[in-house]
Amino acid sequence: MGRFIAGRVVQTIATLFVVSVAVFLLVRLTGDPVDILLPIDASPELREETRARLGVDKPLVIQYGRFLGELVSGDLGTSIRTRKPVTELIGERFPNTVQLVGLAMLIALAVGIPLGVMAAVKKGTFIDRFARFFSLLGQSIPAFWAAIVLILVVGVYLGLLPTGRKEGPEYIILPAVTTAFFGFMIPGVVRLLRSSMLEVLDSEYVKLARVKGLPERVVVWRHALKNALLPVVTFIGFYFGILLSGSVVVETVFAWPGIGRLAYEAVLWRDYPVIQGVVLLVSVIVLVSNLLVDILYAYLDPRIRYS
Repeated sequence: MGRFIAGRVVQTIATLFVVSVAVFLLVRLTGDPVDILLPIDASPELREETRARLGVDKPLVIQYGRFLGELVSGDLGTSIRTRKPVTELIGERFPNTVQLVGLAMLIALAVGIPLGVMAAVKKGTFIDRFARFFSLLGQSIPAFWAAIVLILVVGVYLGLLPTGRKEGPEYIILPAVTTAFFGFMIPGVVRLLRSSMLEVLDSEYVKLARVKGLPERVVVWRHALKNALLPVVTFIGFYFGILLSGSVVVETVFAWPGIGRLAYEAVLWRDYPVIQGVVLLVSVIVLVSNLLVDILYAYLDPRIRYS
């Protein structure tokens, strides 16, 4: 078991190293930050002085070596635009993204679990067809388009909810609903749980529970659901990290001050350190989530640890 975990840890570290190289090179393809910071008629001397002050005048190998050295010591650098430490900027924004994704996850579970169970129990009926159509709708409509429509209908025409920024509890509702439904959370939970429930409901122990005379609600909600939830739990665990990185669109449209919007602003300003910091943070979250799931599966299924 220890050998299996050590191998997965080495793979995680190697992947993180590759990600650091990739993001370091790719962000520099966005252009020179001096073009954004200085006016177009700035003198060549001023441009070179600014590039030297920002540390982007050195060869890429030297820049990466310095970046890697700071990264190992826990320093993500300083923002080019605000001159604040990247760790401070991420620390200010990250809790907002966690709130958004956390509420979206609660909404997805509250809606997706009952709908997925009912779709399986009522297979072939109107409820089942509605659940499948509901899931397909959430998968098909782009999140940015759905966010704009919700802003126009719910916020502008009906005036029921605020549509931007973060000034109170009510400001998180529309972004969270958009993330839960059009970020593939609710559709994913419904489809996975429906498929898993159909398999479990056809198992021998469920048939035995029915033969013993247990009420159908007890058979479905206590016995079958408990065993059918494993794929959903795995999906939620993996998708939490993905949503943290994929919240850029929703946070940008709703002006939600999370790390997704921070990344968007950093790209506009060619703020290399901030982009690198956000991407690396999200990569660590996703990789650690995958590592924990692998370890959990190895404990649950001994065959995996020897594969």
